Amino acid sequence: MQITPSEAAQLGPLTWLKKPAVDGPPAQRDPRVVERVSEMLRDIEHGGLTAVRRYSEDLDGWTGALELGRDELRRSGDQLPADLRAALELGHERTHRFAAAQREHLTDFELELADGVVCGQRYVPVSRVGAYLPAGRFPLLASAFMTVGVAKTAGVPSVLACTPPSGEHGAHPAVLYGAYLSGADRVFALGGVQALGAMAFGLLDEAPVDMLVGAGNAYVTEAKRQLFGRVGIDLLAGPSEVAVLADETADPDWVAADLLGQAEHGPNSPAALVTTSEELGRQVVAAIDRRLATLATREVAGPAWRDFGSVVVARDSAQAVAVSDVWGPEHLEIQTADDDYYLKTLTNYGSLFLGRWSTVAYSDKGIAGTNHVLPTGKTSRYNAGLSVSRFLKPLTYQRAAKEGTAALAPAVERISAFEGLAAHEATATVRIEHLGRHSGAFDGTPAVDRA
Repeated sequence: MQITPSEAAQLGPLTWLKKPAVDGPPAQRDPRVVERVSEMLRDIEHGGLTAVRRYSEDLDGWTGALELGRDELRRSGDQLPADLRAALELGHERTHRFAAAQREHLTDFELELADGVVCGQRYVPVSRVGAYLPAGRFPLLASAFMTVGVAKTAGVPSVLACTPPSGEHGAHPAVLYGAYLSGADRVFALGGVQALGAMAFGLLDEAPVDMLVGAGNAYVTEAKRQLFGRVGIDLLAGPSEVAVLADETADPDWVAADLLGQAEHGPNSPAALVTTSEELGRQVVAAIDRRLATLATREVAGPAWRDFGSVVVARDSAQAVAVSDVWGPEHLEIQTADDDYYLKTLTNYGSLFLGRWSTVAYSDKGIAGTNHVLPTGKTSRYNAGLSVSRFLKPLTYQRAAKEGTAALAPAVERISAFEGLAAHEATATVRIEHLGRHSGAFDGTPAVDRA
């Protein structure tokens, strides 16, 4: 992972055992991708479902029905090996349980700020969500749990799902079964930009969705970026990232395995190690080389490690924290003698995996319960991963009674007058005057000042 010159100056001297071969972060805004997505979205917005079907045929070779029926979804699990089906059911159940616990901790409330002045907040789900379920070279089978399932747990009334067409059944059966378990209301065999455009523009015999969620390739990510504003989005995720923060107590072969476990997502997926032990760092580099020699996905993981892999030796635990917080990695594993120190101290990451027995893949597959739709590209500095709260709008309300006028109106009158907003001022003045005429007792000063 990259560290800019200004960040390096703040961190102080570092020992690099391996730097990324590519200068700069993975390109997320390829001008050709931006132009192509813009062209497609304009075409889809004006051409409607005809354009959507044309892109589906041209890009995915699919000419069959777009929507997959409920019976087909239900039967999708019958096409899977029994052990895979059981694993998917376990992942759905655990992701749902964690999301349900999150929802229980988001509670409505009311607060009386002064006599006659009550404010409150209600959590209200968005009405319609469109989820994109990737199913390319490596179908991510747990994606429906994290997007469709969490949205339904939040109480979203209508969740559509789109997944790229494949095979005679229209879509990958394991992806379909995940969508079925997660409670998708409707599922379509539709991929890429055309899928997001169809959901956002309301072309699937449905009203436009309010929000688009789910990971995808560079074209899908760019489509979400361009559609943001018309619809809400979860986040703009780039290539999958992993960092491991380890000391001399870590097993170098385990660290190597976990770094490669995310590097195989794509040839531009960063994998990084920050360690307080130079010896461990060198052992990890050697272990990665050994594993790559026989890894079935080395044609993907190898270039990712070569071009975007990093190993940094920090002088102490405080500098290790500082390096990790600059990276702000999507997935961050902690394998040290004092994991709790790092839990309490670190602030920038998508999701944290504590202890040598925790690994990113446990969450990736839904088995650990937490969400794997997470911020990348250092955006964890201000953003968090997808959760129940992203589908809920914390809507505020207020109720002012007559007796609350003294606590509100005089200050609003004064501020509005100073701002020169006469109409704002009048909304407070008419209430003061009305109260004075009918009670004969209101002197215009807030109750707190008269006490």
